[in-house]
Amino acid sequence: MTPEEKRSLQLTAVRIREGILAGTHGAKAGHPGGSLSAADVFTYLYFKEMRINPQNPRWENRDRFVLSKGHTAPGLYAALAHRGFFPVDTLPTLRHIGSFLQGHPNMNTVPGVDMSTGSLGQGLSAAAGMAKGAKFLGKEVNVYALLGDGELAEGQIWEATMFAAHYSLDNLCIIVDVNGLQIDGRTRDVMNTEPLNEKFAAFGCRVTETGGHDFDALESAFAAFHKNHGSGAPTVILMKTVKGKGVSYMEDNAAWHGKAPNDEEFAQGMAELAEARKALEV
Repeated sequence: MTPEEKRSLQLTAVRIREGILAGTHGAKAGHPGGSLSAADVFTYLYFKEMRINPQNPRWENRDRFVLSKGHTAPGLYAALAHRGFFPVDTLPTLRHIGSFLQGHPNMNTVPGVDMSTGSLGQGLSAAAGMAKGAKFLGKEVNVYALLGDGELAEGQIWEATMFAAHYSLDNLCIIVDVNGLQIDGRTRDVMNTEPLNEKFAAFGCRVTETGGHDFDALESAFAAFHKNHGSGAPTVILMKTVKGKGVSYMEDNAAWHGKAPNDEEFAQGMAELAEARKALEV
């Protein structure tokens, strides 16, 4: 990755984080913490990795993305808006009556959303079905699913992983946002699911561990996914992140799993992000 390309992605990630704050502040509700931790992977997926067409969101041969942790829709919406699927100035309408941007992704109303999600544990099953369908039809389509580490306590996740390995879905990339927090506190205290690498490997997956806020590391992780094509094994990327990344008072704080910033907090967060953007624009 060239320095110019990396800086462009970093700038886009800051803008996506600004969109997350704008959406949750406008809604007076929502889930900023996990949206912010995933902002860099949203950026990498939508601005480098996936084959998509904002002018034709339902393009038959596009890659698919399923946000299994659907409560982090503010992050997905910000990425879609900045990628050109719909206007950025609609982000503050999040969760408003009459807005197409509801609290969880709706494939029937939001351009670019491939699957309606929200009930934790179910998104990976949908993604595995998409990958199986692409294989059946002989299409070179990759399917990406983003999960939360707290979500891994859902049994359906492991059923879907077993399905993916059994049917040799090497076109499926399972990304886990390992930020260590969920609504009730530390994931290891609520329901310890470690060691994740050994568990996914035991289910027949090829596992890569990486930093979720480093674009060079993300590039290497997704390169491993592409190299894995033809192996018959699904890829799992365990992505170490910081919940609330980019907004100081939200970082590594479970209290920001599911609440919106007030006016003062919004102003502080946006000022911090403006400083980060300014440093990158020099």
